[in-house]
Amino acid sequence: MAGLAAGLLLPDIANILAPWLPFMVAALLTVTALRIGHHAARGAIADLRWGLGAVAVLQLGVPLVCLFAVWLFGIAHTPAALALVLATAAPAISGSTNLALLLGLDAGRMMQIMVLGTVAFPVTVTPVLLLSPQIGVFGDVVTSAVLVLAVILGATAMGFGVRAWLFPQPNSYQIKTLDGASVLAFCIIVVALMAPLNHALQTEPLQVALWALLAFAISYGLQAMTLLVLRRTALNNVAGPLAIGAGNRNIALFLVALPPETLAPLLIFIGCWQLPMYLTPILLPSLYNKALHDG
Repeated sequence: MAGLAAGLLLPDIANILAPWLPFMVAALLTVTALRIGHHAARGAIADLRWGLGAVAVLQLGVPLVCLFAVWLFGIAHTPAALALVLATAAPAISGSTNLALLLGLDAGRMMQIMVLGTVAFPVTVTPVLLLSPQIGVFGDVVTSAVLVLAVILGATAMGFGVRAWLFPQPNSYQIKTLDGASVLAFCIIVVALMAPLNHALQTEPLQVALWALLAFAISYGLQAMTLLVLRRTALNNVAGPLAIGAGNRNIALFLVALPPETLAPLLIFIGCWQLPMYLTPILLPSLYNKALHDG
């Protein structure tokens, strides 16, 4: 919340940080890998029975359904359609484990979903980009997917390496320190992500309101639908983490993969996208409690 406020109230700092966003996203991946550690990641990858299926549905099935819907309604070439597709194609944000803790859910399962989703992202995103009419030619899609994979692998390897070197078996104090580093990294990135909103709020407040409405509708709609669909199934025990993963996606990953001209129309949306995510533990506890405990 402090990062959101700083990004809106300190526009000069936000504008200074904005050009560094791709590098900060890569740094955040490193910090996330440092916090998770290779042992937890290996545990997540080992539990593939439900995890990979969930990731395939969330990161491949949902965006493909969205693509079909926007084609059906004739809006496939609009910025809103691109925002919908990219938001649903991204993996869960690195801070999803913190959201799970704040909502009283299983953070270990949430970490598994986030790790698996991030690892699988270059594979699941490729067909989505290929079918999206606004991304470009096949070569551009392949280049984007390879770049995403390189950034994820490089940042993750660095984080795991530092963890194995400095914190092979971290104590509770070190874990809290790493959690603090993750929160600080998020705060700094959010300041930069708010930069496009500052000018837009002054010149086009209605446009900002519409983008914010779309962001809330996508994020909270996906969370509510996931809870409703899964709460009476065999996946009831992971319905909460999967709902968080469904509605809190790391769309900032595309900042390091797609050309600036493709993302230019979406910069305001990317800023607005942070609002429902950071407000989830404040606005949605009753939804999670009702869906998971009262049903």
